[in-house]
Amino acid sequence: MSDTPENGAATPPQQPQITSRILAQYIRDMSFENILAQKGVTGDAQPEIQVQVNLDARKRKQKDQYEVITKLNITSKTKEKSEPLFMLELEYAGVFQVEGVPEEQMHPYLLIECPRMTFPFLRRIVSDVTRDGGFPPLNLDTIDFLALYRSELARRAESEKVAKEKAN
Repeated sequence: MSDTPENGAATPPQQPQITSRILAQYIRDMSFENILAQKGVTGDAQPEIQVQVNLDARKRKQKDQYEVITKLNITSKTKEKSEPLFMLELEYAGVFQVEGVPEEQMHPYLLIECPRMTFPFLRRIVSDVTRDGGFPPLNLDTIDFLALYRSELARRAESEKVAKEKAN
């Protein structure tokens, strides 16, 4: 019996089956400051919200396990006078079992696919915390983790280029 089908074409090699599952999720660190309640704001408090997202991933001691952390820094200020309303800092971690991803593709997989899986839970926490803090619930827009990853690669390439130019 040969590996070629009846039409004589060779069978392509099988791609490894990628399996990924979330083993645990948890809040690593969180801080919410209701500045409006502490200091008060004069006039109409139309909010302007800024969201900064950072990602971090690391291999764990256990085979094929990784911890991926999504870090959010959310600030809300009044549009008119830029007076702060609230600040939310949140680090949300997921522990993943990832198998079948080639080593050269592991970094983008961890920083794109894994945060996508935990994002709905992170979004719920942000909504609940802002609501419980006395504000309308903040429902985050979906984050494009692929675009975030690409912009970080471009930023790193640019900073390396600047560093090389300074060295010469």
